[in-house]
Amino acid sequence: MLRRALLTLICLALLLPQAAQAQPGPTAKKKTAAKAHKLQVKKPETAAAAPEPKAIEMPVLEIVGTRNKLSELPGSASVVDNQTLRNSRVFTANEALRKVPGVVTRDEEGFGLRPNISIRGINPTRSQKILLLEDGVPLTFAPYGGNESYYHPPVDRFDRIEVLKGAAMNVYGPQSLVGTINYITPTPPQDFSGEFTSRFGSRKFFSNHLQLGGRGLLFDLTHKAGDGARDNVNHQTWDANLKGVFALDQAHALTARVNVYNESSQVSYTGITEAEARNFGLRYNPFTNDAFDIGRQGIVFTHEWAPSADLNLLTNYYYNHTIRDWRRQSSTTTDTQCDASVPGFSADRLAGIAVNVNACNSRQGRLREYGTSGIEPRLSYQHGLFGARNELLVAGRVYYETQDRRQQNGSTPTARDGVLVEDNERRAMVYTLILQNQFDFGALALTPSLRYENINYDRRNLLTGAQGDETLNEVIPALGLTYTLNERVVFFGGVHRGFAPPRVEDLINNTGGSVELGSEDSLNAEAGVRANPLPGLKTELALFRNDFHRQITVGNVAGGNLPLAIGETLYEGLELASRADFGALSGLPLNPFLELALTYIPTAEQVSPLRNVLTGATIGGSAAGLRLPYAPRFTSTTTLGVQPLRDLELRLEMVYVGGQFGDFAETVAPSANALIGRINDYTLVNLTGNYTIRPLNLTVFLAAKNATNEQYIVDRVRGILPGAPVLVQGGFEYRFSLSQQGR
Repeated sequence: MLRRALLTLICLALLLPQAAQAQPGPTAKKKTAAKAHKLQVKKPETAAAAPEPKAIEMPVLEIVGTRNKLSELPGSASVVDNQTLRNSRVFTANEALRKVPGVVTRDEEGFGLRPNISIRGINPTRSQKILLLEDGVPLTFAPYGGNESYYHPPVDRFDRIEVLKGAAMNVYGPQSLVGTINYITPTPPQDFSGEFTSRFGSRKFFSNHLQLGGRGLLFDLTHKAGDGARDNVNHQTWDANLKGVFALDQAHALTARVNVYNESSQVSYTGITEAEARNFGLRYNPFTNDAFDIGRQGIVFTHEWAPSADLNLLTNYYYNHTIRDWRRQSSTTTDTQCDASVPGFSADRLAGIAVNVNACNSRQGRLREYGTSGIEPRLSYQHGLFGARNELLVAGRVYYETQDRRQQNGSTPTARDGVLVEDNERRAMVYTLILQNQFDFGALALTPSLRYENINYDRRNLLTGAQGDETLNEVIPALGLTYTLNERVVFFGGVHRGFAPPRVEDLINNTGGSVELGSEDSLNAEAGVRANPLPGLKTELALFRNDFHRQITVGNVAGGNLPLAIGETLYEGLELASRADFGALSGLPLNPFLELALTYIPTAEQVSPLRNVLTGATIGGSAAGLRLPYAPRFTSTTTLGVQPLRDLELRLEMVYVGGQFGDFAETVAPSANALIGRINDYTLVNLTGNYTIRPLNLTVFLAAKNATNEQYIVDRVRGILPGAPVLVQGGFEYRFSLSQQGR
């Protein structure tokens, strides 16, 4: 399958340039200033010479737009731009997202391959409550039936990252609880150009990244390898992406993107016990036989039809296919999987005695296959109803996803097959309708929206023949507003119903019976201000309140003594994003700057005792007023940059994450199995230096992540998982271009 997908990439690379050359460029169309919650059409760079074809517009779904569009959004939003991603030499998307207020990311394996993202205090495990998009298309394997993130593209191939919160995200979905993240890939250039970046460093790390483009095509190839955050964890990934933008005629344009991803990792699922951490250190991991493999192929077509300046139809067509196999000898620190062949195996782990995993004649294969396909048209129309400047959005989605889940229990430490103990088919068929109209009355703009979701689930147990189906119908309203006080100050606010659909297994049990669970439901409100009081000074302050009538929150991933829980919860807090460029403020020649992303969540509490999703019993220790797990009270990222020489830039970044609890009872003392206990606060220091040799179009860089080698725990969901140790990385970036005139 991987060979077929690579062959597809090669064929497209050969054929699409001919198509691009054969098509005439469309006439440039003047568009009115679009609001950022509307579809933004991004334009590629073009040559200035007269013989060149006219600029073609690239259809792409953006949820925020460029930085200068932020002031028009009826909700809080952030953009991590290309310059920030480059000059910070971000290692993972986790690192990049920490620069956004309200966002907390939790490392898992050290490479950022399985992100755990929290927005506004919600539990980060597997990023289940966050909508992840790439160019506006769902990124996760099964966003309706099982939104867990077991995959993430390399951050290297993104041009920028958009984060949207508040009422404006209601026109996306399905997850619209607290935030939406959209990764934007670069615009294919018209002139032939490219860049090559090579990076190497500690823990056997190396990375090569190639971008090569021209004539409306862009090919992107990334290869990474290295050791993870603890012993016996290493990764190797390949990511190939081909993107093209083509003018079909005067009113039509098309973007096509094909992607192939492959990962082969040695990585364990379980954490370690308290005694193992004391005796062998945080990086200890005895499971040398665990392996994780992913093969993923996807294709996206985005068509734009713009017959006039007032009417625009953007349609996404997409298909993804993923095979994900995780073979392991343990799932949590309480797992007794190895006890049958090694009596006392789990007891030795609890006692901190070294175990021999090669004597454990068991290896379970959790084998998954996913498919997603969809079509999403989005029609925007500018009109003059009620004498106001209106912008109407009518959108829809027809979407289908499949999950084929099998478990094979092998009888050797390295078994690749075994007894089939699970064989499940899970499906979701979805129909969505979205209506939104922005009323622009000058200084005041109101944006009501309505989303309707019709979700049809079915589940079939192929071992027993049991099957069941359920249908979910939901109406999700929202209202956003902005008030422009003057050109430097804009107030924004909104209220929306938060919604996240249940997973298939949460709604239909393995015998085909129904579980009266329903969707997650909340009433979310925010208010804030964006200000640019002085040249070189920008800030955004937002207050938020997310009141959950029904929240489904994670205990530990594999169940056990912290099962999935449901109940009433409340989150309240504030976010602050600010940047000061002292060169513009005071005329300093060194051009220093200071960036701050701060989040304070004084309230993240259980309003009612939480109940076990499966049994309905109250979770032990849960009580009204107690703080929810994995919701730090205070987090911040502070970046200080300076340019002492014209071609030299230095950055110092400090990331602070406050203390948090690992269970629903606010337990401080850790349990022996390490699933329960307080996680202490920690501070990470990141250093980066970039020096550009302009005559050579070459930039050399050096970066130190966690420069002080802070030893800290990030997670107790399956036992103790440590954060990554100090990582020192260096490399170079070479850019080149060949203009049409020079050919």
